[in-house]
Amino acid sequence: MAYWRTPSEFFEYLAEAVQANPEEKQLPAMNVLSEELGVSVARLREQLEVAKALGLVDVRPRTGIRHQEFKFLPAVWQALSYAIKIDRGNFDQFSGLRKHVEMCYWYEAASKLVDDDIEILQKLIDSAWKRLRDTPIRIPHYEHREFHLAIYRCLENTFVLGILEAYWEAYEAIGLNVYADYDYLQEVWNYHQKMVDALRTGDIEAGYLALVEHTDLLHHRPGAESPEW
Repeated sequence: MAYWRTPSEFFEYLAEAVQANPEEKQLPAMNVLSEELGVSVARLREQLEVAKALGLVDVRPRTGIRHQEFKFLPAVWQALSYAIKIDRGNFDQFSGLRKHVEMCYWYEAASKLVDDDIEILQKLIDSAWKRLRDTPIRIPHYEHREFHLAIYRCLENTFVLGILEAYWEAYEAIGLNVYADYDYLQEVWNYHQKMVDALRTGDIEAGYLALVEHTDLLHHRPGAESPEW
């Protein structure tokens, strides 16, 4: 049996505890858990470290062990960060996955956005243009990341959001947030405006077309073929 398929006593216990009482965050001390689960403290500590890495629990000296709301991002990022370190080309493959996830869920997400959501998107665009017109120019990376994530948060789907968030973590990890050609940035934010204009008028299809054209820009980004990007 592959190591990752090996049953984890702590994971099984944690899942049962969350199902039984999701509001109770506090878990027993490690020595109590060790006795209750019938495993050594050393084995339990190993399993606990994995749970921490996956964001399932928080362990602190004074508060002890507390379970956390499940999010997909930590699990995806653990694997993706390793993948892009051993081969930068893995980012391109994950970028393709992110593109298809956004395209696939666009209609569902766009249909859920309300006026307040659209105004938030517009404010991000306005903030981005302000940065681009500053002296010196500032790259609106926060706005870019937040713009895309804000569209899909309304889905309340941790798996979709985890993939999209992991993409932006990788985007930053390989330095794509550090520099971009000014003409490229202008084109990016013009497409963002097209998306918002379409959402505001209820033309979800036009917004989708703008999204597709926009996500294709990364492959034509100046310097994208260089090992330095």
